[in-house]
Amino acid sequence: MNTPNLLPLALGLLLFSFLTTSVLIVPFINLLYKLKLTRKKEAPTRGKIPLFDKLHDVKAGTPVGGGILLIFVVTAIFYFLFPFASRMGVYIRSSYDFKIELFVIFFTFITFGLLGLSDDLIKMFGKPKSGRLGRWFGLTRKIKLILQCILALIVGFILYDRMGIQIVYIPLFDKVIHLGIGYIPFAALVIIAFSNAFNITDGLDGLASGLLVICLMAFGSIAAGNLDTPLSLFISLWVGALIAFGYFNVWPARIHLGDVGALSFGAMLAVIGLLTGNLVALIVIGGFFVIEVASSAIQIVGWKVFKKPLLPLAPLHNTFLAIGWEEPKIVMRAWLGGLVLAIFGLWLSVI
Repeated sequence: MNTPNLLPLALGLLLFSFLTTSVLIVPFINLLYKLKLTRKKEAPTRGKIPLFDKLHDVKAGTPVGGGILLIFVVTAIFYFLFPFASRMGVYIRSSYDFKIELFVIFFTFITFGLLGLSDDLIKMFGKPKSGRLGRWFGLTRKIKLILQCILALIVGFILYDRMGIQIVYIPLFDKVIHLGIGYIPFAALVIIAFSNAFNITDGLDGLASGLLVICLMAFGSIAAGNLDTPLSLFISLWVGALIAFGYFNVWPARIHLGDVGALSFGAMLAVIGLLTGNLVALIVIGGFFVIEVASSAIQIVGWKVFKKPLLPLAPLHNTFLAIGWEEPKIVMRAWLGGLVLAIFGLWLSVI
């Protein structure tokens, strides 16, 4: 690959994606209002109002579905402009059959987005169900998990059978673990975990989208170092769209990603980690997402085992919100922590 030629193209695509999203996002927000795709109040109309609803129902009325625009912009620009890359002097190179690699990337990006969109639409237009901790909106956990498992297993199968990926590399110890066909359920588990972790993290204005930009900047460097042209250009487009979205997503947000973005982006981040062969770096670079889902798991253990919560509110960002931290402070400190984790993950990927 002609790296000097790749860098201008990657940066140019990032800027083009940023400008395209910037032009489209305000009309898109207005469209979401017209379609009534806005966040609903989830607090029960009678009885005690849960702490979560007290803290978050102030966001009711904000348009939900920013992920639709980002997925569309990134996919459309890549589809129309990628064929011109070789004509611009960039040698298209990948460790895999790039057509299969592109299929995995966009299959994950779009199908998990469609799953999230289904959940969003049911939340907005369906009837809430009664739950132990209040009203439940959207797809049931069981149905959502089953659909995630199906999609993740398909991706895991392609990674193993068509792309030949079946190892996990452990840096520092310089150890390679051969999983064989066990790589399929392993990859599926990683994808499902990060899809849900991102969804859990996407609870404060700008939190998940800002952390994702930091993660993608780190993985963009790794992909370029691996001489993976398709992945490098995809990440560039994604970062550009996210930056434009972030302008309207920071506190007080004018638009939220919704599950359409959260489920898709978390799964896609996991696939990037698997494609680059840097699972440990993925766990470190995406460490804040790991911490968030771990805090939720701890809370579940508290309820199941000790019959009481172990944290004031889960996930972790809600704990800080419950003890009185202001939302922008939580988000910006999370970004700083995510930046340190990204640097650490990059270091692990190059030693």
